Amino acid sequence: MMSEPRSRLSPEQRRAQLIAIGVAFLAEHPLDELTIDELATRAGVSRALIFHYFDSRQGVERAIVTTARDSLLLASEPRAELPPRERVHDTLLRIAGFVREHSGTFSSLIRGVASGDPAVRAIVDESRELNAHRLLEAFTELGNADTPALRVALRAWVAFTEDTLLELIVDRHVDDEAVVEFLEQTLDGVVAAAARARF
Repeated sequence: MMSEPRSRLSPEQRRAQLIAIGVAFLAEHPLDELTIDELATRAGVSRALIFHYFDSRQGVERAIVTTARDSLLLASEPRAELPPRERVHDTLLRIAGFVREHSGTFSSLIRGVASGDPAVRAIVDESRELNAHRLLEAFTELGNADTPALRVALRAWVAFTEDTLLELIVDRHVDDEAVVEFLEQTLDGVVAAAARARF
């Protein structure tokens, strides 16, 4: 009896499959350990096919980091129906949960891209800018003035939060609620300092 022929993936499906394999790799290894040979082996395809879809190793890395970043942004998208304070608290809790569930990926993104391709770093920086903007919307709703000091403070606080989540949740396994309580206190301090800034 003849076996069923294997179905061929469309170009879009194949590209998505390669990215998914790369994201899975990112959960357990730093990004710079992912070689074209490793990805080809895991996918069961040739190096040439990978270059066909991504042009270069940098293209592979950018696609993987973009997908991982977008997963975090989607999982932590603020719930617009909540009041500003509750919205920030809820968002932080969901980010903490995402980090706990996907600790390897989050760690690779935050710790692994610092020495990599500038374009890859820019992808992660875009998420920081978006998260800072989400906070800006909440705090201006609460009556804070949209000032350069507040924008700088919130952007810096997002980077601080990433390191805090890595240290407390990934490395020390601190309870999510305790971490979020600490983060909210530091956020209030940063916003208050920005309100007193002379610029």
